[in-house]
Order: sequence, then C-alpha cells, then structure tokens
Amino acid sequence: MQLPLFPRDTRLVNATLGIREDTGMVYYLHNGSPIFCHEKSDINHYRFIYGNLVATRLCRASELADALGVNRRSIERYAKKYRENDTDGYFNKQDRRGQCFKMTPEVLSKVQDLLDQGLSQEAIARQLHISCSSIRNHLKKGTLKKRNNNHPYFIIFSKHS
Repeated sequence: MQLPLFPRDTRLVNATLGIREDTGMVYYLHNGSPIFCHEKSDINHYRFIYGNLVATRLCRASELADALGVNRRSIERYAKKYRENDTDGYFNKQDRRGQCFKMTPEVLSKVQDLLDQGLSQEAIARQLHISCSSIRNHLKKGTLKKRNNNHPYFIIFSKHS
C-alpha cells in the first residue's frame, strides 16, 4: 500500500488524485506521484487529461468539476471524446476554420461539371442543396469558372446580331 502524500499546495480532487501548478506547468498527481503534466496554456492537453482521468475512473466528472470550478458537462464531453477517439480526437483533428463545410472539393467538382453543362447557378444550388451565394462567391474567387462563351452556340447568335 502507498499512502497518498501530496505537496501542501495541491488541490485535491478526491482522496487519491490531486492537481498542482508550479512555474507555468500543471501536474496531476495520483497518490502523490505525477501521472500527467502540461503547460498551463495548453488547452488540448488539459481537455485530453480531464477526459482520461474520468474515462479511466481515477475520478468522477463531478469531483473534477467541483475541485476546479469548471462545468461538469464539459468534462463529461471530454471523457466521451476520449472514449470514442482516444488521442486522435484531441491532437490529430483537421483544422477547418474559415472553410466552407458544404463546399468540399467533391462538391466544387460537381458544381463545376454542372456549370460546364450550362445549368444556372440557381438550378445547381437547388440540386446540390447549397446556396447560390456560395456559388457566386467561388466564381468571384476563381475556384469555379463559368461556361466558356466561345461555345459554337454563342458564336452563331453573336454573328447574326
């Protein structure tokens, strides 16, 4: 048996788990021995460790929430994410900030094919369940191009006008 001996400035979560901050680092102690540490500003590690502590049953979400003054539901979400994805959910996620969630490269390819066939922007938007403004935006940016006006159909009518 090992007695749980913690430094004086340790915030206890339960009888065997404590959290201590020292020189910009946060240490998680089990029975007085460090099991995790991270920089105070590292949010991904913070969330990962909270999820891990609850998922491995070193503490309950409510104990952690009470000891740290954070929302219990947030800690439960971290634990669920840890159970479902392990470390990948925290450290290998794609950064999609500032990107359209509907206008993926596959959808852009479909839109370009339909534009090449001569369909209107409104018809394409209805067919693919996207907004006309997103098509206009991509046309403006140059990621999509309108149908070529040198098509024989346009040349015939432009010569006779």
